[in-house]
Amino acid sequence: MDAWITGIIEPLPLILLFVIIAGALLVLMKGADLLVDQAVSLSVRWGVPKILIGATIVSIGTTLPEAAVSVLAAVQGVPGLALGNAVGSIIADTGLILGLAVVIGRVPVNRLIVNRQSWIQVGSAVLLVLVSIPFLAINDLFTVGGRVPQIIGFGFLALLVLYIWRSISWSKKAPADSVDDSTVTIESNVKPVIAILELVTGIALVILSSKILIPAVEETALRMHIPDAIIAATLVAFGTSLPELVTAITAVRKGHGELALGNVLGADVLNVLFVTGASAAVTKGGLFVPPQFFYLFFPSMLFVVLVLRVGIGRTAHQFSKLFGVILLLSYIITVVLGYLIPGAAVNS
Repeated sequence: MDAWITGIIEPLPLILLFVIIAGALLVLMKGADLLVDQAVSLSVRWGVPKILIGATIVSIGTTLPEAAVSVLAAVQGVPGLALGNAVGSIIADTGLILGLAVVIGRVPVNRLIVNRQSWIQVGSAVLLVLVSIPFLAINDLFTVGGRVPQIIGFGFLALLVLYIWRSISWSKKAPADSVDDSTVTIESNVKPVIAILELVTGIALVILSSKILIPAVEETALRMHIPDAIIAATLVAFGTSLPELVTAITAVRKGHGELALGNVLGADVLNVLFVTGASAAVTKGGLFVPPQFFYLFFPSMLFVVLVLRVGIGRTAHQFSKLFGVILLLSYIITVVLGYLIPGAAVNS
């Protein structure tokens, strides 16, 4: 789909590219508004905390494109891209996106619910590293790499089903006071199924407008003679996380920071169980893990996830702006190391 969109955009005149960028931004914002409003509406209708709606329905929707890209990369024999997409998204979601959300707005922390989701996030990240290690050839870890076996991929998908089922079970047992409906107006004549359809429409608008926006901006930057290296380091890397980013920013702007936090925690779990699981499951012989993952990408992922885990453990009711800055700095550190460490680029 990306190549098809790029093929349409490339021959267009510059003035039309500006029009497309403006239109895509408007659709992106409208889609995010619709997504957040209906997610919050469903939270109140069903008596489910917003963080759990964000960790399940919203995160599944925003993670679908990453899963599609990774599975396709795995089938085409590009495991570095398949796994790098998942691990890179975890780093960006946790450090960049949640960090920006905390700095920009208010992100409340319901310790009972957040603790549980956070430990699942940490556990899934650690599990991904452990199943990738070639314990029978541990000396080859940093030279040959490792592998996520195909059977583990199917196991991850089974864990995904369990995670969603348990999240639904927990949502039914959520304390009544964990659902804040004081700022939400529910239209009684709108049926829940309509609200779900509007939520799905919002997710679709966010994803499709992102797919159009990034190539249009990239082509415009090339026409304006911005260096390729700068485009690759910013627009291309930024593009895959745009749906989660705009959802998080819109959520905190509307006063629903719990939704942003839930989306990040849920997306991180899904990047392991769904994105990596599906990629390994469709790859005969398992998903190859290049050596650079063991000396850079896995440590970076664990570092950012643990920073969030420590922050949650030290937060009583709401993340401070300082913690948002710490998350952003942790993300910047991993990106800088990626450029400084030789051989860190994913080429396999």
